[in-house]
Amino acid sequence: MSIKINIPSYMKSFTSNMRVVEVNGSTVGECLSHLVKQFPGMKKQLLSKNGNLFENIVISVNGESAYPEQLTKPVKDGDELNIVVIIGGG
Repeated sequence: MSIKINIPSYMKSFTSNMRVVEVNGSTVGECLSHLVKQFPGMKKQLLSKNGNLFENIVISVNGESAYPEQLTKPVKDGDELNIVVIIGGG
């Protein structure tokens, strides 16, 4: 099964400057796990020490938010994931 993950521009340095990475998995979490296996530096960008997504990271599947399921949301061959980083400030 082939799933594409679109990498935000500021994270490309962790994926050998690749903008799109192909992974395998049947859930968003499995796909991210495969991404981290290929590019270990991505782990600190996406996941907390307990394996959850950081609160400022949202994953979309085919343009629709995977929230609140995020890591357990099922995916299928040909789906496209986007990593969206929410920036806050005051």
